[in-house]
Amino acid sequence: MWSREEMAMQAALEIEDGYTVNLGIGIPTLVSNYIPSEKSVLLQSENGLLGMGPFPEEKDVNPDLINAGKQTVTAVPGASFFSSADSFAMIRGQHVDLTILGAMEVDQNGDIANWMIPGKMVKGMGGAMDLVASAKKVIVLMQHTNKKGESKLLKKCSLPLTGKNCVTKVITNLGKLEVKEGSFIVHEMAEGVTKEMISQATEGEIKFS
Repeated sequence: MWSREEMAMQAALEIEDGYTVNLGIGIPTLVSNYIPSEKSVLLQSENGLLGMGPFPEEKDVNPDLINAGKQTVTAVPGASFFSSADSFAMIRGQHVDLTILGAMEVDQNGDIANWMIPGKMVKGMGGAMDLVASAKKVIVLMQHTNKKGESKLLKKCSLPLTGKNCVTKVITNLGKLEVKEGSFIVHEMAEGVTKEMISQATEGEIKFS
């Protein structure tokens, strides 16, 4: 199975030259460490930074330079800083090509639930609703099953939705799946993972390319 770092590497392969990309909290934040240097990519953070770099080494940590998840980050040459209002205008104006974020559930129609578990304290939806509604492509990075071993790739999401019919790909510890025409289409499997394993771990409709 793929580790968190290997999942992030797989997601980095999906980023095209010239893209503006927003990375969500959790595993997606690791993606910034694996973007090839020959690609010209701008990472956008909804708290007001365009041109976010990889995580800093300890000697380079600046406590005032953070991403939306309150983690310290770096800024690439030419980066710009602005208000969160301008950042969301950029997102809602569809100037973000790709958003990569985590989820609790994704269903075969491309619906995503990633912000709330009923009965648990939550601070709110954050920027996820705007991002999944506005980005040209949405990739989800998450474990294939929850801590109970239950599938997170479902026929229909059971948790409160963040967005409908918006997810284009899901990358899990088991493989890379496209969400298309009411199915999860497996394009690549992690080393050691079989078709039977990924079928048993997926509740939703599944096909193999």
